[in-house]
Amino acid sequence: MTSFPLPSTSDPADSPSRDEQARAICLRLLTVRARTRAELATKLATRGFAEEEIARSLDRLTDVGLIDDEDFAEQWVRSRQVNAGKGRRALAAELRTKGVDKEIIEDALSGIDADTERTRAEQLVADRLRREKFDDDAAEAKVMRRLVGMLARRGYGQSMALDVVKVALAGERERRRV
Repeated sequence: MTSFPLPSTSDPADSPSRDEQARAICLRLLTVRARTRAELATKLATRGFAEEEIARSLDRLTDVGLIDDEDFAEQWVRSRQVNAGKGRRALAAELRTKGVDKEIIEDALSGIDADTERTRAEQLVADRLRREKFDDDAAEAKVMRRLVGMLARRGYGQSMALDVVKVALAGERERRRV
């Protein structure tokens, strides 16, 4: 009996190249949300792609405008400041963890001035203060610690947070007296 070689089910001509596979992975990730070049490079590296393959794929996506760290940083800052109430320090830290360059971070944060940041902190405190109950000095001190801690966790400076909370508490005390 003669044995014939079985036809191969995976024809190399039909399988996508490694660059195409890398691009497909990146495109799937980008359909979920915008990502930085560093985030995509990390994902591809964990999938076993070589540095050259990663660089070629990411360069091509950058050339067609699908990867833009500057645009990503600007959108991230705008979104996180408005929706999550994040301060400059927290936004910078988040962008650093996403692999955005220091210069790009500084440019993205340049649109946030001290007045804008303070106004957002005041809004956050006012929203939270409405739900707080305090009748004596001990309860007020507890509320102050909570509110300053909330602002600190969101990346606001300690001195500004303390000042914003003191002013808000004084205003709330006056409002409740009337």
